[in-house]
Amino acid sequence: MNFLKKIFSPSCLIISIFILIYTFYKSQIVFDGERSEYYRVYYIISAVLIIFSILTFFLNQIIKEYLIISIASILFSVYCFEAYLPFKDNQKIKNKEITYKEQTGRIFDKRYRSEIYKDLKKTDKDIKVIIYPYDYIKNYNDIYPLSGISNSKTINCNENGYYSIYKSDRYGFNNPDSEWDANKKEFLIVGDSFALGDCVNRPDDIGSVLRHLSNKSVLNLGYAGHNPLLEYATLREYYASGVNKVLWLYYEGNDLQGLSHKFENKFFLNYIKDLNFKQDLKVRHEEINILGNNILSQRIKEKRNVFKLGDFIKLFNTRYLITNKNKKVVLTYSDFEKIIKLSKELVSRNNSKFYFVYLPEFKRYKGNYENNSYLYVKKIIDKLGIPFIDIHAEVFKNESNPLDLFPFNSNGHYNESGYNKVARAIYRLTQD
Repeated sequence: MNFLKKIFSPSCLIISIFILIYTFYKSQIVFDGERSEYYRVYYIISAVLIIFSILTFFLNQIIKEYLIISIASILFSVYCFEAYLPFKDNQKIKNKEITYKEQTGRIFDKRYRSEIYKDLKKTDKDIKVIIYPYDYIKNYNDIYPLSGISNSKTINCNENGYYSIYKSDRYGFNNPDSEWDANKKEFLIVGDSFALGDCVNRPDDIGSVLRHLSNKSVLNLGYAGHNPLLEYATLREYYASGVNKVLWLYYEGNDLQGLSHKFENKFFLNYIKDLNFKQDLKVRHEEINILGNNILSQRIKEKRNVFKLGDFIKLFNTRYLITNKNKKVVLTYSDFEKIIKLSKELVSRNNSKFYFVYLPEFKRYKGNYENNSYLYVKKIIDKLGIPFIDIHAEVFKNESNPLDLFPFNSNGHYNESGYNKVARAIYRLTQD
């Protein structure tokens, strides 16, 4: 204990300074200052730790001994919890495996996305993995795509026991490519992963169900990772002629939060500042494919299924759990209103009808739900005179157990039944 008391204060100071330096490195060098807001709390923590470390030099030996024992106990408990979290997640997966086997008679696919990619690559050399908008932002270029690699089978995600795979169209969206050739299109969809149809295959995504119900062309421009600003940019770049109705699918779980991430949106603000700004993405998909394939090559080399000592030391899982439960985001309602107003004007200029579809999140049905965001968003949409389709009221509220519309009654996107019922409600409420 005497040795520990002797090295305690210098060690605390060295670790505190290291945390400060590492925070600066991540904030200012890795992210080039774009995530300063996120790292602000770590600057504060490191500063507090440095002050604390200096004060420990002046503590008497008895207090220092108690302090060492207390800190050691806390750290031991925290790291035990960090080690426990992966086991907890594994147990959830095992429960899903059992349920999936009972319901379908099939085996739950436990492979990592990189593993299924390598397996499918053996028989299909052109298979791809979905590329997200943030992947493009991190790989700085003079072009920022709004979709994925075009004309390719694309591995997406697994929440229902299998990996969803879709054949992307000529522009990298989840459509049969022939949809672009139709002279008249009944629906054009914009939105995030829910619009894309995350974790289900055709014909279970919203676009496919609407295609079946209307027996008309439906163009889906939804893409995983999009937020309202990226969705408006998508309309600017890919709006097609002959569209009757535009469906703006808004997911209450993170659409406004995504809009608040300025480090992602900095470039795309050009779409608001300059109404003539365009990247001409429709004619640049060879460039997009090259960039996407380069990102895919980098990603596949990463080993995602191994224990990472660095993440364990940094308490990655614990911090993720805490920050997601206590995340406070400045919701930019004024920016949101501006984007929706510009989108409505764009839709009107193209002689299309505009519908706003509000999609509820899982936690609305799992615990205490605060609907302040819902009320603000609805007020904005009503103010702009846009038809508001409330999917909670039209679909989930009528279910005896709304959680049945989510994969294994767990947090995630909707399952096949959920997407189907949402699409049917949209179709019914958009009939003239």
